[in-house]
Amino acid sequence: MLPRLTADFWVRAYLARLAGHAIPAHLVARGDATAGAVIVKLATLDGAARAFQRSFDPMTGARLWMVLAEGPEAEVDAALARQRSRDPDLWIIEVEDRRGRHLLDEDGLAD
Repeated sequence: MLPRLTADFWVRAYLARLAGHAIPAHLVARGDATAGAVIVKLATLDGAARAFQRSFDPMTGARLWMVLAEGPEAEVDAALARQRSRDPDLWIIEVEDRRGRHLLDEDGLAD
């Protein structure tokens, strides 16, 4: 079994991958460097947003990204604020892309 990546390492690698595709992103909240959970908010710059969190497929046990919240950006932000108030170790990354690109479906990003 391969060792799991720390949250800090994964976040830095993800931000670098986004930068390599010229997709603007920034860190909204820094969580626990070792084991904090990560949420990715995708703002499509039209007033809408989606927030993704890593989870496990109940059938296969594989890691996957699932939608935590979606809709008007203000509502997604409110949902993320509630999550952060319950979990101060939570990392939040905001991706801004009119085309809706987040790269979470690419190899290596579910690890």
